[in-house]
Amino acid sequence: MTVPLLLVALAYLLGATPTSYWVGQAFYGLDLRKVGSGNLGATNAYRALGARAAVPVMLVDLLKGWAPVALFPRFAPEASFGWTLGYGAAAILGHVFSFWVRLRGGKGVATSAGVFVALAPWAVLVALGVWVGAVLLTGYVSLGSILAAVTLPIAMLFTPHPGGRSALVFAIALALFVIGAHRSNIRRLLRGDERRFGRRRGGSPPRDDGGPGAAGAPGGKPLPGSGGAVVSGPGGTR
Repeated sequence: MTVPLLLVALAYLLGATPTSYWVGQAFYGLDLRKVGSGNLGATNAYRALGARAAVPVMLVDLLKGWAPVALFPRFAPEASFGWTLGYGAAAILGHVFSFWVRLRGGKGVATSAGVFVALAPWAVLVALGVWVGAVLLTGYVSLGSILAAVTLPIAMLFTPHPGGRSALVFAIALALFVIGAHRSNIRRLLRGDERRFGRRRGGSPPRDDGGPGAAGAPGGKPLPGSGGAVVSGPGGTR
């Protein structure tokens, strides 16, 4: 019992690694909590820092979810499958509620995807297709994330995965968690003022994951690798 509990704690610590925050601070001198949506996920990192920073951030966030589920059970082979789900849940909660950044992390989509890449890769592939299709058709990353989360447990009904009903229940709980994390996006989608990814409005980079302002460097200066993205200053968007 002691080893699985320690592994749960380690999974939380791994998930809590604020990848985008550290990348922004170390290489750009920028606190992503004060830029764009203020979210420490790959989407805000892309808008503020560009693809060169966002792609590694996303891959690390995926790895934070994959590693505990794929590797940790080897250190406690006698533990039940429920512990494996516990490792995944701890990693996701660590990412969303990171103690490094006063519990202000990302929304957990990439880390959750990493968890299910280890648990149900075929279902993740289906969910990924839904995400890509939704983003290409609508331009809303938030909508794509919500639809992918809802698709995942449905896809698990028709694809092989370990854990049976317990894994399916975990996927349903995760879908509800992701929807709850995007509740501000849902309100904006219903009002019709959610900004589309990859499009500019009023000269500022778009966002769709919440918060005032546009992505970029403080004071309205373009960031390296950001394609000229700027941030609005006290007087408005520049």
